[in-house]
Amino acid sequence: MPETALLSIRNVSCSYISKRFGLFGKKEIKPVLKNINLELRQGEIFGLTGKSGCGKTTLSRCILKLIDYEGEILLEGQREEKPPPIQMVFQETGASLNPIKNIGWLMEEPLIIHRIGNKEERRRKIDRMLLRVGLDPSYKTRRIHELSGGQKQRVCIARSLILSPRLLIADEAISSLDVSAGAQILNLFRELHKSMELTILFISHNRDAVEYICDRMAVMEGGRL
Repeated sequence: MPETALLSIRNVSCSYISKRFGLFGKKEIKPVLKNINLELRQGEIFGLTGKSGCGKTTLSRCILKLIDYEGEILLEGQREEKPPPIQMVFQETGASLNPIKNIGWLMEEPLIIHRIGNKEERRRKIDRMLLRVGLDPSYKTRRIHELSGGQKQRVCIARSLILSPRLLIADEAISSLDVSAGAQILNLFRELHKSMELTILFISHNRDAVEYICDRMAVMEGGRL
């Protein structure tokens, strides 16, 4: 039986348009992605590596439908007209978590927005997810400034998984961590991939990390694979 393609990227190109010399300056078109073709199989960890500025993050934003692009991006063969069931783990943990709120509030917020469960059901779901990423449920009362870099990234991962996404995109998820914490997060991704049958697109300029964690990988250079 052929392996199922969860995500199909077909002939995707993307350009940024900027104006030179002020408001009435000539438009400058800068191609960022150039005819990208790629398939992610259901249940794999796929690595995307390359130097900074090569287009890796732009591709992830196209997948999330945050920016316009040419070509097709299909989820299980279907074009998603609304935001797809995909979540992202970012590089800067502090920028993606509200420092005023405690961890419990941050974890519950997406469940409330999507009207999932009652208060008690949400509490149990949050506790289970925190345990999955290696944090005790007592962390719900803490705030971001009380956590280490690795703990913050674990919260980001738990929050990304709370809605049971079909695909998790990890964009430079270990680049802001020290070597020890980064290695622990890599192992956490592998564990979650196995226990949850999670499909992950792992984006990193660290080729050693990509080769360590991923089933397959592609190298991007100058907007091309």
